[in-house]
Amino acid sequence: MKGIKLTPAGIVGELTEFNQKLISSYGTLLGIDDIDVGQTPSEVLYREDKLQLVRYCSDTPRACRTPVLICYALVNRPYVVDLEPKRSMVRRLLERGLDLYLIDWGYPDAADRCLDLDDYINGYLDTCVDQVRAHSGEDRINLLGICQGGTFSLFYTALYPEKIRNLITMVTPVDFQTEDNLLSHLAREVDTDLAVDTYGNIPGEMLNDSYNSLMPMRLGIQKNLAMPNQLEDREKALSFLRMEKWIYDSPDQAGEAFRQFVKDCFQQNKLVKNEMRIGDQRVDLARIRQPLLNIYGAQDHLVPPSASTPLADLTSTSDYEELCVPAGHIGVFVSGRVQKLVPPRIADWLIARDD
Repeated sequence: MKGIKLTPAGIVGELTEFNQKLISSYGTLLGIDDIDVGQTPSEVLYREDKLQLVRYCSDTPRACRTPVLICYALVNRPYVVDLEPKRSMVRRLLERGLDLYLIDWGYPDAADRCLDLDDYINGYLDTCVDQVRAHSGEDRINLLGICQGGTFSLFYTALYPEKIRNLITMVTPVDFQTEDNLLSHLAREVDTDLAVDTYGNIPGEMLNDSYNSLMPMRLGIQKNLAMPNQLEDREKALSFLRMEKWIYDSPDQAGEAFRQFVKDCFQQNKLVKNEMRIGDQRVDLARIRQPLLNIYGAQDHLVPPSASTPLADLTSTSDYEELCVPAGHIGVFVSGRVQKLVPPRIADWLIARDD
């Protein structure tokens, strides 16, 4: 309650106003039946197990011949890149004439507990890349990886460089043990064997609680106190609720993939040590010679800039660029003001390299 008057009358006035906003918010919520997300038209091109590969529909003339495949993280759902029309990285990229595909990993269940990184990278991701290549008629595609999906995209491009023309990483961890990485400090203390052997798949709700614990005041008390202002009218309420839906729409994590990712990346930092292995292959980032655009958030608390920028010295590309975005981890692709910065930069960068 900013600006509260520290007198009995002032406190009563502030509490009364807050209570009235709560009542008004309740009325707003009663008028909302459904929370719609991912509204950009798309078609499913391929299904395998829980995975779906979608292609977004667009009437905009093509400005870039090479298609773009978006690889999101296993954690949370990929519709955050198409949260609502005014905050949709997908729509902004389509408006720039890009041909967009996206991997929806789905919701793993008990049957998927033994899936490991080999299955995800050499199996699902490779198949999706081949599907996009076949559908588009292009031998090489552009790969855009976000968060853990960016790390997956680095793995993949190092293993299959002949299939990727340009690579874009967004809020992507590379060095998993920088001093200011709060998530890393937490992950390094996790007994992954005990967790996976106990749960099988790691519950998404448990991971959400872990992320929220990194910023308890901002993501807890401050957000709840500000909530009545977010629910003043229907449009503001829908924007708020779409984000809340995404935050808590957390798939469980396939146990073996979780075990390997936490151990090899967070706990042993194998990627920057050139010791990472996917299946029987070593991931050598020096094999990446493609043009590379690395986008990170200046205020990112999950993947701080220090975790992302070491990528500049680990590949063999002669065409490396960075874009530091004045936003946090999620704001890099959902912030209204960032919509005017990031998608145009991605589109222009890809179009300039569409040889």
